[in-house]
Amino acid sequence: MPAYKDPNNRWYVMVRYNDWQGNAKQKCKRGFATKREAVQWEREFLRKEQSNVDMTFESFYECYRNDLKPKLKENTWMSKESIIEKKILPYFGKKQLCDIKARDVIAWQNEIRELKDPEGKKLSPAYLKSIHAQLSAMFNHAVRYYDLPENPALKAGGMGDENSSEMDFWTQEEYLRFADAMMDKPMSYYAFELLYWCGIREGELLALTREDFDLDRRELRINKSYQRLKGKDVITTPKTKESNRIIKLPDFLCDEMKDFFSLFYSMKPGDRLFQFTKHYLYREMVRGCKATGVKKIRVHDLRHSHVSLLINNGFSAFEIAKRVGHRTERITYRYAHLFPSVQDAMVEKLDLVRGLSDTEKRKEGDDIVA
Repeated sequence: MPAYKDPNNRWYVMVRYNDWQGNAKQKCKRGFATKREAVQWEREFLRKEQSNVDMTFESFYECYRNDLKPKLKENTWMSKESIIEKKILPYFGKKQLCDIKARDVIAWQNEIRELKDPEGKKLSPAYLKSIHAQLSAMFNHAVRYYDLPENPALKAGGMGDENSSEMDFWTQEEYLRFADAMMDKPMSYYAFELLYWCGIREGELLALTREDFDLDRRELRINKSYQRLKGKDVITTPKTKESNRIIKLPDFLCDEMKDFFSLFYSMKPGDRLFQFTKHYLYREMVRGCKATGVKKIRVHDLRHSHVSLLINNGFSAFEIAKRVGHRTERITYRYAHLFPSVQDAMVEKLDLVRGLSDTEKRKEGDDIVA
């Protein structure tokens, strides 16, 4: 279709095309400074509508967003969107989807590895892995639904590592020192008690209501999560299917929760107990660390601390996974370095098995000689 000039000396195009149902459609796009820009936009629009891999990566992102966003929780999409728009589109946006090769991905990886956070530190291996996984997921989508021949990110190889050595945690002694410093603010104290002794996520904590507790049965129900999105409080479903669970509470924590509930006079059963944000928890964590000299960790590391406590007390990966809302294999992989090594016991058993075998052979030989 040709481009036209309007009375304001700006260019526009009228595009006719068929939608996914075969219906004839027309679209007008105005405001181009030159005829060339108008024609380029028209060409790119038609490539995108026809799901043509000649479209730019930027246009493919629009397709990807339209395909996936309706299926995902808002906070999940926002996390993906942030990575794509800040770490991926600036590098690949103007390239044609079909022209991106493994060598381009490798060059991108090298640039991403040199990026630094606001504190001047290079991005963590775990974050690098997440960034690369997002790019690879987009190419996989293009392969599956838009007939891209292959995934160049897969061919280029991964970046970063979800390394368990990055995980930090407190010992029980360190936590108890920290908790003492929190007792001047009851809301903070009870929040950290639940985080440490139950291993729940921050979002799960901040979504809790009085109805989630059955103190007679010593149970806490986890079935929702809190997010602060675009200035609004949003309650969503938990992070994973395994996150819907019932957590048993120790007696001392039940007693503490009874004291906690006595602080409220007019709260409705469905109101959030902890009406603050994750940023408040972070600031309180910093305050407690400064007051006690305990090493600074993230709020999320209290979850790791709980898992470490359970491992040190002899509980299996299966039992721990049920409590914290993870898959068993995830616990085994993520915390493998914390589980007691059984290598010595293995080789001792092998020595014993081999020794018994040699003894039986000698006995058989003696019987033959006799």
